Amino acid sequence: MSPMYFSFTSAFILGLMGLAFNRSHLLSALLCLEGMMLTLFIATAIWSMTLNSTSSSTIPMILLTFSACEASAGLAILVAASRSHGSDKLQNLNLLQC
Repeated sequence: MSPMYFSFTSAFILGLMGLAFNRSHLLSALLCLEGMMLTLFIATAIWSMTLNSTSSSTIPMILLTFSACEASAGLAILVAASRSHGSDKLQNLNLLQC
């Protein structure tokens, strides 16, 4: 495994572990998700550059678009939760209650 692929894999796994083990605040979960999406974006961009194909060059842009939509939806949920509950702690949020 080359050092570049090892660094992308380890960055993705670190984001996944941060999401799995550090579930105290919603903002930290959103940052871990964003780090995972940026790692996937950089990996697919490098992959499409190594293929030298025009058909696969749109995949990183589509992934970046979905990442931006995910970030905006996450921030909207964060603002709504902090306004209604007073903080972004995930322990205080009961999603089964309206």
